[in-house]
Amino acid sequence: MTIFLGDTAPDFEQDSSIGKIRFHEWAGDSWVLLFSHPADFTPVCTTELGLTAKLKPELDKRHVKAIALSVDAAQSHVDWIKDIEDTQKTVVGFPILADHDRKVATLYEMIHPNQSSSATVRTVFIIDPKKKVRLSMTYPMSTGRNFDEILRVIDALQLTDGYSVATPGNWRDGDDVIIPTSIKDEAELQQKFPKGFTAERPYLRLTPQPNK
Repeated sequence: MTIFLGDTAPDFEQDSSIGKIRFHEWAGDSWVLLFSHPADFTPVCTTELGLTAKLKPELDKRHVKAIALSVDAAQSHVDWIKDIEDTQKTVVGFPILADHDRKVATLYEMIHPNQSSSATVRTVFIIDPKKKVRLSMTYPMSTGRNFDEILRVIDALQLTDGYSVATPGNWRDGDDVIIPTSIKDEAELQQKFPKGFTAERPYLRLTPQPNK
């Protein structure tokens, strides 16, 4: 099953480090960061889950819930969390799915046979409150993810959902944004972008971030 951007994120029920989770029910009206890791008690994964735990205040500000996944058992997750908290000096305040039957990994295509026939690669899904998949990224097993980039993309998605803008390459919260080429009417431009804009080309118009 291939998941495209804009698709409804598949629902599931699965065991986790905090008990059974019904995914859509657990997600509620929040954004969701769903990410897989190859295995418990491995070094790269330990740093990644530690980083995610430390980002909880930033995720909370953005109304985002994090949930991790590997094919290890729930008790393994519980035991490993103690190591994460001890070595990374943090508290893991999010669940880890115990996908021992690979049900979720199969739904979300998290197992790539040329990497491993059983373990999940480092997949990321960002899912909005309507349960729509808004972003997917896949990293190889040997490469830890950039969680600053994940926050940046969430900021961009939430901004562009709220305002008629797009974000340029390397955009960060507070930078100028782009006015889509579909907006041409002068009255609409003045109404939506009272701070004005600069036009490098007719198709490239930059305006200050509207909510700043």
